[in-house]
Amino acid sequence: MNRFRLFAFFALLLPMISFTAGVDAAEQYQEDVAYAKIQPPQPTADPAKVEVVEVFWYGCPHCRDFQPYIERWQLTKPDNVNYIRLPAVLSERWAIHARAYYTAEALGVLEKLHPLLFDPKARPRDTEDTLAEFFEKNAGIDRTRFLGTFKSFAIDAKVSRARDMTRRYGIEGTPTMVVSGKYRTGPDMVAGSFDKLINVVNYLADREAASRH
Repeated sequence: MNRFRLFAFFALLLPMISFTAGVDAAEQYQEDVAYAKIQPPQPTADPAKVEVVEVFWYGCPHCRDFQPYIERWQLTKPDNVNYIRLPAVLSERWAIHARAYYTAEALGVLEKLHPLLFDPKARPRDTEDTLAEFFEKNAGIDRTRFLGTFKSFAIDAKVSRARDMTRRYGIEGTPTMVVSGKYRTGPDMVAGSFDKLINVVNYLADREAASRH
C-alpha cells in the first residue's frame, strides 16, 4: 500500500474510531447507573459556561480523600468549565460547617483553611467558640472579626441558599458532583472509584458543551 492509499485509509478510519469511542462512553456511563438526572434542572451561575459543582461536607472522610483528585482535575479542566464548591446542608451540624466555609471565604482565608477543615485532627468542635479559636490560631483572624462575619446576614443568606440547593439537587450524601444543574454523580454510582467519578464528570461536561453547538 503506497503512502497516498495509506493516508486515505486512515482518513476514512478516524471518524469511525471517534464515533466508536463516543458510543463506548455512552454505553459505559448510563443514566441511572453512572449518573442521575436532576428534575427539574437547576439554574447555573454563568449560563455561558458548563458548571461543575462539588458538593461536600467537612465531616465526610470520602470528601477529604477526594480532594487530591479534584485538585488535579482543576489543573486540566477546559476553560469553558466553571468550577464551584457547595457545602451541603443536611442537618444543623452540617450548617455550622457551611457557615465556617462561607466565613473563611468572606474573610479571604478559604484556601488556607479549607484543607484544615477537612482534617479531623485540626478541625475544631462544632461550636462558635472553638471555630473562633481555630480561625485565630490558623489564619490570624481575631474573635471579634470572626464572629461579626460568622453571624452576619450575608453568611446567613449563603447558608440558607446552600441548604436550598442541597435539597434542589437531591443530595443525600457527599461527595456529589453536579454538572450544569442537570446531572449528579458520586462515588456510590461508580463503585467508589474517584478516578471513574472524574471520568463521568468529564463525560457529562463534554456532553453538555457539545449540546450547545
